[in-house]
Amino acid sequence: MQKLFRFNYVFLLLLLMFFSIHIPIKATLAPVPQSDEPTVYLTFDDGPTPKITDQILDVLKSQNVKATFFVVGKEIKGREAILKRIYDEGHSIGLHTYSHNFKIIYKDPESFIMEMEKTNTTINEVLGTNLEIKAIRFPGGSAGRLNKNFYHKLCEKGYLIFDWNVDLQDGIKGNLSPECFLQNSKKCMDKSTRRIILAHCNSNNQNTCEALDDIISYYKNEGYTFKAIDHTTEPYYYKFKK
Repeated sequence: MQKLFRFNYVFLLLLLMFFSIHIPIKATLAPVPQSDEPTVYLTFDDGPTPKITDQILDVLKSQNVKATFFVVGKEIKGREAILKRIYDEGHSIGLHTYSHNFKIIYKDPESFIMEMEKTNTTINEVLGTNLEIKAIRFPGGSAGRLNKNFYHKLCEKGYLIFDWNVDLQDGIKGNLSPECFLQNSKKCMDKSTRRIILAHCNSNNQNTCEALDDIISYYKNEGYTFKAIDHTTEPYYYKFKK
């Protein structure tokens, strides 16, 4: 009886060792680690726009700061030189649909994706590049628009969604004073050390240009590092039911 027990014990031990070696464990992707380094991403929507985008680029150049421009495809025609300047000066380019027409882009996920692809194609035609731009921004933000099905279709295409946690409010209130935009730039929606600032470069955003120097100086004095969004940047989007 004792020998039988010993044999069963050894057999069980060998069996466990075999399965521990040969049975693969299903891998799960670990979340991208968040750096504790205070980082700020300056982002500008809706361009390229004559005069305003150039003024913004002038300030960025003088401050030695790189930013991200979420461009609208239909705005590129006749403003190719501005887009080229954005690219040549080392800023990153994101996709912000082609038409910016909510009835078209939010008809269904396929229409939304087609708009992004059309803008990417237009950018490459102008720049003479073969960029696969994956950083995207929903016009009006993803809240109330992004859902499980939509999200998975975007993931299949490799898109990275970027909403924001700091809003200058210059998209709907372009006539606010530069001081108001500066104060808005200090208000974060969460406690993250990563700030993604929503700003605009439409024709009515002159005061955004006026505030930009002070906004950059404020964050530099607070110890923040400015970065442009790229393929390694962790996406940021508002919560939705998965």
